[in-house]
Amino acid sequence: MFVTPAFAQAADAGAGGAASALTSFVPLILIFAIMYFLLIRPQQKKLKEHNAMVEALRRGDQVLTQGGIIGKVTKVHDDGILEVEIAEGVKVRVPRSTIAQVMSKTEPAATA
Repeated sequence: MFVTPAFAQAADAGAGGAASALTSFVPLILIFAIMYFLLIRPQQKKLKEHNAMVEALRRGDQVLTQGGIIGKVTKVHDDGILEVEIAEGVKVRVPRSTIAQVMSKTEPAATA
């Protein structure tokens, strides 16, 4: 007696076919689109800007590391390592990726 109404309701729900399946996926597609434009795309843009900033580092730039240390770039190695002077005579080697912000930029040397 209890089983019959449940089977009758399930049979009516399947009658919609492809239109019913499409309308059930529309909210999922909208949620993904909103997530992409609000979260993923801005994060990718920020990552590109950070990579461009790190690649433009040169000797004399004052930088802030992710650890909170402020120093001046004294040497840029080709293997992605920077030599940063944090006090007079105290130099540390840090990976380029750990630079959080460039505090002050130096002007490029003029070509003679």
